[in-house]
Amino acid sequence: MSALICGSMAYDTIMVFHDRFKNHILPEQVHILNVSFLVPDLRREYGGCAGNIAYNLKLLGSEPLPMATVGKDFQPYAQWMSYCGINQEFIRTVEESFTAQAYITTDMDDNQITAFHPGAMSHSHLNTVPTDRGIKLGIVAPDGKDGMVAHAQQFAAAGIPFIFDPGQGMPMFNGEELLEFVELATWVTLNDYESQLMQERTGLKPEELAKKVKALVITRGANGSLIYTDGQCLEIPAAKPKAVLDPTGCGDAYRAGLLFGLLQDMDWATTGRIASLMGAVKVETAGTQNHSFTLAAFRERYHENFGHSF
Repeated sequence: MSALICGSMAYDTIMVFHDRFKNHILPEQVHILNVSFLVPDLRREYGGCAGNIAYNLKLLGSEPLPMATVGKDFQPYAQWMSYCGINQEFIRTVEESFTAQAYITTDMDDNQITAFHPGAMSHSHLNTVPTDRGIKLGIVAPDGKDGMVAHAQQFAAAGIPFIFDPGQGMPMFNGEELLEFVELATWVTLNDYESQLMQERTGLKPEELAKKVKALVITRGANGSLIYTDGQCLEIPAAKPKAVLDPTGCGDAYRAGLLFGLLQDMDWATTGRIASLMGAVKVETAGTQNHSFTLAAFRERYHENFGHSF
């Protein structure tokens, strides 16, 4: 039994400007902005929600099935997925497009200027949720808008339980559209900011949203997470990272932990703690797919953090 992961695959090009943007952007001249930043440090990372979630779920010993649309430049990423042993059966190449990519420039104050090109991600609706692969559950993560809508409907029609994870795709949807997702979904996961936005757009408090699904998960970074289920709210403590280097991708790592627990039919207290530890492991390494561990080592860290085993 496996998990189908619907979402984006992307390249992240990350550049570091060894100064501060504020020293080069004059507020009184922003209407004629024309600036150039020298960026001596540059790295290109493999990313995208589907790619990140699949990578982390594979580390936990599961067999993820990422489903995404990619471009003609995807070969290096495909080679990396092959190296990691991740199934690519449901990765569709759109030859006239580039793979989605983000260009991120960070200054010494950790301010960021980002340009995002959706590329092939805009064609995600061309993929269809398969119904003949023994898929136990799925997730609808940030992707092209039409694809997110179609895949949620297809999961529901096929009777496959799934997580709705709007993430950075939330601004694409109004309150009515978000409620339609919630009505179709089995579980919903949000970070604390997204939770506030969901409340504003739907008019529903977390307790009210939770009544529409089997569980509502709200992550709060270093403050842990909340899981609303069966009329109660479980407080999941944050695991302790050995270092805090890069929070990018922590949410995807956490969601991989949720999928792992659900695939194993674990209780929510255990599932939430596994997800919490996945986020802590990720934050210790720069980039979204550069961390690694053995399952035995992960189990040991779990015991160290929470005082029991799974």
